[in-house]
Amino acid sequence: MQEISDSESVHKHDCRLGINKNTATLIPLFCLFLLMSHLDVVNSTNQKINVYQFTSQDTPNEVEEPLLTGLDPKCRGIRAGVLSEVLDVEDRDLLKDTRTSFIPSQPLIIPAECQQKDISVDANDRKTEEYQKQINKKTLNFLRKKRHELQIDFHHPPLITSTSPSSINDDGNTTEVLHELPDEPLHVLRRRRDSDGGAFDTTSETRDVLWNTENTEKESKPELDETEKISCTNCRPKVVSLNSFWKGEGTREKIRSTQAEIMKQYIDNSVDPCVDFYQYACGNWEKLNPIPKDKAAYDTFEKLRESLDTVLRDLLLEEPKTANTVTQTNSVDGITSLNIESTENPPQTQENHQPDSIDVQNALDLIARYLQNHNPESRLLKRLQNRHDIHRKRRELDLQNLDGTNEAETKARNLFISCMNYELLEKRGVEPILDLAKSLGGWPVLDPHWNESAFDWLNLTAHLRLHNNDIFIVEWVGPDIKSSDENVIQFDQTSLGLPTREYFLKDSNKAYLEAYREYMITVINILGADYANAVQASNEIVEFEIRLANITSAPEERSNVSVLYRRKTLKSLTEEIPQIDWQKYLTIVLGQEVSMNETVVMFATDYMKDLVALIEETEPRIVANYLMWRFIRHRVNNVDDSFNEAKQKFYFTLFGREESPPRWKNCVNQVNSNMGMAVGAMFVRKYFDENSKRDTMAMTNELQQTFREILNSTEWIDIATKHLAELKVNAMSLRIGYPDFILSHEDLNDKYKDLEINPDKYFENTLNVLKHLTRTEQSKLRQAVNKTAWNTAPAVVNAYYSRNKNQIMFPAGILQPPFYHRYFPKSLNYGGIGVVIGHELTHGFDDKGRLFDREGNLHRWWSEDAIKEFHNRAQCLINQYGNYTVQEVGIAVDGENTQGENIADNGGIKQAYQAYKQWLDQQTDPEVLENEILPELNMSSTQLFFLNFAQVWCGAMRPEASRNKLKTAVHSPGKFRVIGTLSNSPDFAKEFNCPAGSPMNPTNKYI
Repeated sequence: MQEISDSESVHKHDCRLGINKNTATLIPLFCLFLLMSHLDVVNSTNQKINVYQFTSQDTPNEVEEPLLTGLDPKCRGIRAGVLSEVLDVEDRDLLKDTRTSFIPSQPLIIPAECQQKDISVDANDRKTEEYQKQINKKTLNFLRKKRHELQIDFHHPPLITSTSPSSINDDGNTTEVLHELPDEPLHVLRRRRDSDGGAFDTTSETRDVLWNTENTEKESKPELDETEKISCTNCRPKVVSLNSFWKGEGTREKIRSTQAEIMKQYIDNSVDPCVDFYQYACGNWEKLNPIPKDKAAYDTFEKLRESLDTVLRDLLLEEPKTANTVTQTNSVDGITSLNIESTENPPQTQENHQPDSIDVQNALDLIARYLQNHNPESRLLKRLQNRHDIHRKRRELDLQNLDGTNEAETKARNLFISCMNYELLEKRGVEPILDLAKSLGGWPVLDPHWNESAFDWLNLTAHLRLHNNDIFIVEWVGPDIKSSDENVIQFDQTSLGLPTREYFLKDSNKAYLEAYREYMITVINILGADYANAVQASNEIVEFEIRLANITSAPEERSNVSVLYRRKTLKSLTEEIPQIDWQKYLTIVLGQEVSMNETVVMFATDYMKDLVALIEETEPRIVANYLMWRFIRHRVNNVDDSFNEAKQKFYFTLFGREESPPRWKNCVNQVNSNMGMAVGAMFVRKYFDENSKRDTMAMTNELQQTFREILNSTEWIDIATKHLAELKVNAMSLRIGYPDFILSHEDLNDKYKDLEINPDKYFENTLNVLKHLTRTEQSKLRQAVNKTAWNTAPAVVNAYYSRNKNQIMFPAGILQPPFYHRYFPKSLNYGGIGVVIGHELTHGFDDKGRLFDREGNLHRWWSEDAIKEFHNRAQCLINQYGNYTVQEVGIAVDGENTQGENIADNGGIKQAYQAYKQWLDQQTDPEVLENEILPELNMSSTQLFFLNFAQVWCGAMRPEASRNKLKTAVHSPGKFRVIGTLSNSPDFAKEFNCPAGSPMNPTNKYI
């Protein structure tokens, strides 16, 4: 619909005659309202509008289920049934909430066009003088010298290279093809040679921007290295620009064409989709995207994560906005066109927001009140209500922020600057580590005068916990799994220095254990111990950790959470394990006296008793060396590069990574991991499209309804259990994009008010961050659980389901391509974010999620018959996935460990496809149906649904990384997330006409 300005309405609408100036805007808007209302009536016959009433009936009391299968066997530290591959930077096996993640890590797509261009800091830098003064002078000098580490090159135009049938020589070799450049500026990723013209630098990508075809003849074109060529006869030229994917900068046609080209590049047409759909959908991925040397694996998510890292780096180097900037940005009055189709709405980021004038807002409010009284189901009313809420919130935040200072974001930028200030880090060397060791009582291997009589292992353990390290004793304050509204102190068994206990106990892992020992020797030696002492101490530490691993419970022994769970008073715990002064430990960690009547939950009683016995029979010097090693091994990341070579050698053995990533990537990761809300605020204001929140909410409602329909048609679940399951899905809370508080300077500053960050002291900043994280967590004690709180940063690509909170969370990062775009066909959005939504909904009813009720409490609410039927069906999936083998390493997928994610994958795609088909069947407009296909791909809309789902999982992994991942992962490899799920789908077989009995349409389907 064409937008009508106030001035245009005065001349074009006769109905305004006789109306005073204050109401001149109302008449055209009311006419608009009449038209929109008519559209509502017309469309109501073709599209259902679902309104769901979430009930809050009490769940009947149930008897606790005798045999629970609630924990994944790889759940090292039980943490109340938690399992996630998203780990803290310290020795945390698990997060502090019982939640699952859609993918093991967080990627994001950020096109070059939307990234800050002017981030290099040299003599010609275009930053303002005022901003330069805000950055430490030493840091500026460092950035000038080290700008190549940021890999920004503004001097050479990018070349687009590829191979095609016409570029293959007679001898079969591949030659490069230089494609004609488009008329508009182009932004691509290109690897570059070292500045001295030496070896080709594959540690990272170079982003070339700010050039036009007009000056290409004036620029010298760098020679391409052989590693840039693609030896693939069927691969298409990599000429796709990403600008059409961002902030509405491309037309619908361009965006759709771009996505089609991307999808077409990965397809291997030589493969029959009914034989191996993963190879069909992703066959050209690895040829087009070889694993970089600084990566252990490379897939769609890792590729997107690189873009995220780049844009976050740019934001952290960007000039902070002042109150004047905010005022100027939000001073334009205007009206954005109201469009009935949600996918047609223009992007509403925080930066391009234009608030309504008073007259316009009053008119919209009047229309909304009329609709509320006469047509409460109107689609227009829902748009107006959503618009009103957004504008009201933004106006409030704008007023709050005018006089506020953005201290939190300044702290995040200073943390990044301190991390990047290598010149200063090099001057300080390893002295900060040595000073820290002394402040903690000394490290025996480095201190010949270490006082053994003054050593207290429990005191040191507690002080390391203050630095967010769980060594010997895992302690946290969080929701009680059987009383999810209550935050209590909880204890569990220790984590270890390698991913699992098997690394220490199985002979097949000797090579990894030896690499661990060698790394330890090198670190201790660099810190000042002579080589012989370093070897002796390292041998003793490893032998001690082998014994420690032996007293931890094996994963299969921890599958029954109700057996492990012990709620008691601190007095009772002290009586049971008197060798540990629990009150003393907690007083140090909590920073306050703790009553002996305090409630605690223990998950590792036998381990604690064995720990005491192990420590008593071990020399104090060895115990102290072990504790300090576990802590200091992380601190070597916070000084100069003295330890880089040793770390790289260790990680090569463990994961196959050939090179270390550039420093700036590690710095970005640390800031986003530890100050994620501050970084998220920068990201959301500049890049997040508010329209995606509405679309995601609508799609979630659709998939919830689809879930109910599938649930009600399921014959093996009894009526009573179905009723409780429906109450649970109705009660699921949804968090989309970001928490509102991050857009308020006052609230965001308050979150980090006790965190001190100095741009010159990276090592101390890291310690301050760790202590801040501990204080924040421990402060929850005796507070009611906030079930609406966010526990993840916005700038990540992942999705989560929290069992304790019965909450689904979609951070801003995942509402991007390939999961979602407002101009994508619905087929792609349902095959992308739709599957993610269904996946997370299903987690509430998988092998772990089903143990928690709608309030997030652990207790039995399924009938005995339903439990039995569930286990039978789950075992079929366990067997199916257990038969898949990663051929490169000859290791089978662990069907038991991955069953929860496999259940969610299978349930998610079934719900998403059914919801899409229901939407598709309701469409009668030929133009809408025509838009559901991509002309560049000879596929139906339903086939595109499955193709987009599959291509999300394209990727490759080094053999060493595969071996390690298969031992610990709760997610199946991407290939089998595609093959396993689609071979169970009759819908897939129907859409691709797969013959019965073919590999992708087996006779026996397991879900």
